[in-house]
Amino acid sequence: MGASSPHGAPVAVTAGAVMYGRAMSLRITGGRLRGRRIAAPKGDGVRPTTGRVREAVFSILGQHLDGWRVLDLCAGAGTLGIEAASRGASEVVFVERARDHLRILRDNAALLRDVAEVEIKPTDALRAVAGLVRQGRTFDLVLLDPPYGKGLAASLVEAIGTADGLLSDGAVVVAETGPREVLPETVGALVRGAAREYGDTSVWIYRRDAGEA
Repeated sequence: MGASSPHGAPVAVTAGAVMYGRAMSLRITGGRLRGRRIAAPKGDGVRPTTGRVREAVFSILGQHLDGWRVLDLCAGAGTLGIEAASRGASEVVFVERARDHLRILRDNAALLRDVAEVEIKPTDALRAVAGLVRQGRTFDLVLLDPPYGKGLAASLVEAIGTADGLLSDGAVVVAETGPREVLPETVGALVRGAAREYGDTSVWIYRRDAGEA
């Protein structure tokens, strides 16, 4: 929009994000914390979920997630998990291994101190899924936004869909990918709905068939 300022004035505004130099601030789009700003990691390779995509995802899921247990994989700044907690989720487990992202994630998660139970796991997403299964943890919603074009989304959907006991009956899995990636129609008890495209992001919604083991 305008030129960069040495005093940290905004230099660009896009889809609910404000740029301060190379640091980004995102606005929570709904629920109890609507309008609050959270930080996002800086860097050319960072791709936080835009406000448009977040609003679309929670329009599909619904605005009231009261009591839901949420797993946010490849959480980055924790944007998706925080959006879920703002809408009533009672528990959010964030998984992120990048050190720079973890610092910001911990700061952002502090917003949830009186909102939801929070756990941050500084580890690889696939390793975290295996560990949560061993612990007997169960989730109603799994959110995953891995790096695009590396096949990680497909690997994670496979791990989640075949994990014993990780998903509650009727649980939902939301995966973000690049536009050229294709995810399977079914994985274990997970059944995929139609993909929705938002610019360079495809959103895939899976639901666990309660009739499957």
